Amino acid sequence: MKKKAYVLLSFAMVSVISMTLAGCMPVASPMVGIIYTEVKYGMIATTSTATPKEGKACGQTILGWVATGDASISAAKAAGGVTNVAHIDHYAKSILGIIGEWCTIVKGS
Repeated sequence: MKKKAYVLLSFAMVSVISMTLAGCMPVASPMVGIIYTEVKYGMIATTSTATPKEGKACGQTILGWVATGDASISAAKAAGGVTNVAHIDHYAKSILGIIGEWCTIVKGS
């Protein structure tokens, strides 16, 4: 009976660890590199070509367990003093799925 409990406990621990490690890709990106990802991609664009100002707002994550930051469009606009947005880009970076960063970049006037 003791052996069954030990096997069951061991299986449960391995399952929990496996599920935890399987969820390590913490940032969204159109392309995913398992070891390293660093991608900048466009999201929304207008016909406006006036883009003298740029604002960037980012959020960070560790192991997908802890995430902090404000990567909103409004935070990026405030950071760059942008009032009229011409286009919005995103930037994603992940190292081994352990440390990740996701940014919103707005350009406009």
